[in-house]
Parts: sequence; C-alpha cells; structure tokens
Amino acid sequence: MKKRIFLLALVCALLAASLTGLAEEASAAPEPNDVPQAAEAPEDDIVTTKHTANIQGQALSYTADTGTMVLETGGETCEVFFTAYTLDGAEDPADRPVTFAFNGGPGSCSMFLHVGCLGPRRIDVDEYGYTVGLPTGMSDNENSLLDLTDIVIIDAMGTGYSRPAGGSDLSAFIGYENDIRTIGDFIYQYVNRNGRWRSKKYVAGESYGTTRAVGLCQYLADAYAMNLNGLMLISSVNDFSALLFADSNEIPYALFIPTFAADAWYHGLVAEAYRDMALEDYLAEVRSFVEKEYVPALFMGNALTDAERDAVAGKLADYTGLKKDYVLGRNLRVALDDFCTELLNDQGLTVGRYDGRITGPKTSGSLDNGTSDPSNAAFQLGYGNTFNDYLANELGYRTDRPYVPSDNGINNAWTFPIGGWGGYLSQEQTVYECISKNAFLKVWVLCGYYDAATPFYSAEWVYRHVFLDDAHKDNLSFTYYPCGHMIYMEKASFDKFRRDAEAWFK
Repeated sequence: MKKRIFLLALVCALLAASLTGLAEEASAAPEPNDVPQAAEAPEDDIVTTKHTANIQGQALSYTADTGTMVLETGGETCEVFFTAYTLDGAEDPADRPVTFAFNGGPGSCSMFLHVGCLGPRRIDVDEYGYTVGLPTGMSDNENSLLDLTDIVIIDAMGTGYSRPAGGSDLSAFIGYENDIRTIGDFIYQYVNRNGRWRSKKYVAGESYGTTRAVGLCQYLADAYAMNLNGLMLISSVNDFSALLFADSNEIPYALFIPTFAADAWYHGLVAEAYRDMALEDYLAEVRSFVEKEYVPALFMGNALTDAERDAVAGKLADYTGLKKDYVLGRNLRVALDDFCTELLNDQGLTVGRYDGRITGPKTSGSLDNGTSDPSNAAFQLGYGNTFNDYLANELGYRTDRPYVPSDNGINNAWTFPIGGWGGYLSQEQTVYECISKNAFLKVWVLCGYYDAATPFYSAEWVYRHVFLDDAHKDNLSFTYYPCGHMIYMEKASFDKFRRDAEAWFK
C-alpha cells in the first residue's frame, strides 16, 4: 500500500513539475504583437532641394535630387547613392541633355568629379588646386557644365553611401561585369522614371571610370537599346596591358617614357639641349625616339650590342633626367616606382604619380595605391570634411551611414571576365564596335601631360589600335592639358576644360 502511495505521489510531482514548466514557457512566449517581423523592404530615400548658382556669368536655378535609389539587378538588391542636378525652366526634359558621371578606383566615390569639376558648387581651392583651409569652404562653380547638360553623379557600390540591401552581399556588385550591370541598370531606371528617353545621353568617367564608361556604352545598347551620344573619358585606361609592369609585358616601359620626360622637363632635369623647348615640341621628339629606337631596343633584349645598349641608355637619361648608369642597371626598363623615387633621390624627394610636378618626402607605402604619393595627399586634403557638410547642410541629405571615399579592399577583390588585374582587359574592340554601330557616338579622350597614373601616351597607343574606317574617324578626339591626373584641379587647365567641353557638347 505504501509503495502504491509513493508511486502515485511521484507521478503527481512529475506532472506538477511538467505543468509548471509549461506554464513558465507559456508566460515567456511572445504576445502576437511581439513576434519578430520580417525586415522591411528597402525604399528610395531621396531629398529634393532648390538652388541658384552663378555659372559662366549667368544666375541659373536648378533642382537637386540627392539620395539612394533601390535597385534590383542580377537577382540582388542594392541602394545606389546619386545626386541629380536638373536645370529649371525646361518645358520638356527631352530638350535637355543628361550626363551620367563617376570617378574610378574602381573602389572610389565620385566626390572629386562632383565638387571639383562638374557640379554647380565647387570646393574652394587656389589656382594650383590646393584647398585653402581645413576644412575649406565651397563656392559656385563657374565652370560647371549644368548650363550645357543636366548632371547625374553616381557613387559605385561600396563607395559613398551606395550599399547592398535586402541581404545581398557586396561581392554581387563589384568586378567588371557586375559593376557595369549595376550602374547600367541604375541609368536605365533613372532614365525610365524621369522621362529622359528622348534626351541626348552622355557618360563621363575618370580613370577606372573610363573603363566603366566604355563597358556601359556597350551594355546599355545591348540590354536596353539605349544608345549614347558621347563618352567623356578623363585620364583614360582602356587597356591594362598599357599600365601594368611585368617581366612578360614590355609595353608600359615604352608608354610611360613620354610622361617621365614631361616630369623631368618640368623639374629642369632634362639634357640642356631640351630645356628651352616648348613642352609639346619636346614630347613630339620623345615620342619619335620611343617609336623608332626604344621599342626596337626592348624587342631585341640581350641581342643588343654593348654600343647599341649604351646609346639608347644615353638618350633615355637625357630625356628622363635619370642617370645613365641607373638606366643601364635596369636593363633600359624603368618602371613607375623606379622613376618616381629616383628622379629627385639626391634631394630625398619622391615625384608624384598623379601629378609629376608635385614632390614630397620619401615615405613608406605604395605609389600605386596612393599611400606614398605626394600628389594624392596634396589634392585630397579638405575634401572629406567639406563634402560631408555639403551633402547634409546644402543638399539636405542626412544619414548615420558613413560616406566611404575609397576602399582598397574593393580594388583588391576586383575581377575581370578573363580573371584578375593581370588579365590585361582591353577595350579597343569594344570602342570600335560601339562607334561602328552608332555613328552618332562621340568619344572624347582627355589627358594630362604630368599624369603617371594613366599616361597620355598610353591612351594614344590604345586608340591607335581602334581601327575605325574613314567615315568614323572624326568620332574620336583627344585633348591635352599641362596638368596631372585630375585636369580640373588647377584653374588654367580647368578653364581650358570648360571651353573644350562647350565646343564638344555643341
């Protein structure tokens, strides 16, 4: 009997414990309105403001649309940050051209083209392009192109405020093909939503932005039957074999020589016979030497006689300001880092990559990614503070999201259809096909003589290999500026750019 009572008591105790546990779980369970909700779908976040600016002596009223547009592309979701400047007063938007613009990197925002060149407001700099304070102010941009064309400035994914959304990963938007699809789909969406199909359409890119621009020209035509009227290629790179130094690639050793010669001429280090020559005349002579003597010498390699090697080294030294023994020690092959660190080595100075006229003390780091490039630091100082203030307080766009000016991680992760930076992407055939299929497409290549990031002679070599027929040769034009990579930084070149752009658009 006692055994039965014990078992019954044990069962009751276990049942009570179980019921207590269930009651506690029930009390801890969320009420219906506490159930976690699915994340809200991203939405456009665009602020519209009205402004007036003095451009080319005219007080022009315009509308600025600033913010992020949600984009579904390639099965992924992202938010693309842009600023669109539209001139007020046009009865029909189709009467106004529209230009889509971006910088390069590829992991760089478009801040520099935005408030350094194209937009209606410009960061305050002196006549040489240096910011006048930290932070500095902003003024109306008298050389803005807004009187000629509406302007849409785009930040590539992972830069500025452009970000993946809806659980998508950044990797889905970076790389040559992903990037072109993303920016191309954004341009389509903008044109479609804003009724700009009948507007003349232009794309302006700087540096890697020129690679993107050429790819977009083909993508927009193929994907959307959207044919462009023009490509503005500022400091262009459209064939990477022209830029990437490697033992198996001797092309850049030849194509950089005229830029090295321009830098040396500027610093007064060329042979005395050339110091009083006009820069253009001097560079014509250097080009001739490269084509007729230097390239054959590279091709000959160790088949050159000692006398032939010595003669070529002597001329290289005369043109580039380097010592003859140094050139011989490099087997006649002087790479970019070699030149920048050697030209003024006896003064303890490094020559700028973006602008060879600018020098600075030797520091650790890479010239290629800008960490030891004195010209990179000189022109960027003050931009970040002032641009963030401009977005928030003039354009009215405020967010806690950090504005990313550049990301070397994006550069390092970038891929091409043929794989890697060493794959030597080339776009000569793409340019040829775009112009051949669209007789109205004008391609404008803008070059700085002191730019060793994207040398002018490299651009010439690339476009010599776009074999246009006679009917289309006038679709391609070149313009040169006595400046570095960013042709709009200093006043003289920027004023010339404005005059040249006015003629090109008209």
